[in-house]
Amino acid sequence: MSEATRTLSPQERLDWLRLIRSENVGPRTFIRLLERFGSASAALAALPELAKRGGRARPIIICPKDVAEREMEAALALGCTVLAACEPGYPRYLAAIDDGPPILYARGNASLLTRPMVAMVGARNASVNGRSLTRRMAAELAGDGLVVASGLARGIDTAAHEGALSGGTVAVMAGGIDVVYPPENARLYDDIVAMGCAVSEMPPGTQPQASHFPRRNRIVSGLSLGVVVVEASLKSGSLITARMAADQGREVFAVPGHPMDPRAQGPNDLIRHGATLTEGTADVLAVLNDMLRRPLAEGRKVSFAAIPSAIPDESELAHARNLLLESLGPSPVTVDLLIRECQLSASVVSLVLLELELAGRLERLPGNQVALLAGI
Repeated sequence: MSEATRTLSPQERLDWLRLIRSENVGPRTFIRLLERFGSASAALAALPELAKRGGRARPIIICPKDVAEREMEAALALGCTVLAACEPGYPRYLAAIDDGPPILYARGNASLLTRPMVAMVGARNASVNGRSLTRRMAAELAGDGLVVASGLARGIDTAAHEGALSGGTVAVMAGGIDVVYPPENARLYDDIVAMGCAVSEMPPGTQPQASHFPRRNRIVSGLSLGVVVVEASLKSGSLITARMAADQGREVFAVPGHPMDPRAQGPNDLIRHGATLTEGTADVLAVLNDMLRRPLAEGRKVSFAAIPSAIPDESELAHARNLLLESLGPSPVTVDLLIRECQLSASVVSLVLLELELAGRLERLPGNQVALLAGI
């Protein structure tokens, strides 16, 4: 998400936080609400009616102002920088993806977020050789001016942060900015806050849960020009990060390994499917230096309209709802295909899908796809 860069007022930033913390509002929904209503405060006022029109039986839960204020105060008390996705200090590569966090907490040297990054990820049960290679590559990449991002997990993540610590590293937290997981990385976390930067989209104090890790992974890849996978099994979360990187238009690098080692299966499979075979830092720099010379593709522009978009009359909306509900199912379909098949205007389809999503009946998926939630 991107727009002409500007700094939000404290009230606007609080409204952004309230909106993203409201029920059924994710990053993609957040973008569409801003596009339609022009501001977070106007979108907050519209949520109850939108959810009701989408078929929601009970009132949608909107984040109360005092709850958002306490969250913001907790972040500031920790010394965090609070960045909205349209603001100057927000990472530009993360702003270019369609599901980047509208609000990001940064603790430590937030200026690192404006520098080019490369992610390094891999197995938690990494081999001695894998960890050693990762530390060396991370130190060399940082020495060449790249910030190394990772997820503060055991194994490869830990080695990546350790290697890049003196040159620049960013740790993406799965829970709150102040909740270290795994606990044995508490000292490393303190070093990162002192010398690098930790970031999180979650409220301070949030304990990491299983569902948080894929969300964290899309930030790790979204921050970066590319992702280096050192060791990973075929079911590793590191491969999820690699797939997200590919979906985001980023480069994927993979360090090959011995075919008898299960930790080599993930990188070897990535190479088989087009990842850059990586034996050292030179292989990464050869690709990333070329990327740095090219302009970054623009992400979705968010318009802060002075006047909210006009809402079609109810008869038109009712007709559109019927057509779209007949056309939708649990299998993902692109919004563009829905517009063509239903012969409806893009603005009407967008509004009805927004209503259904806020009612908890629809989910948005990568690639501008949507699907009805099963059983609803």
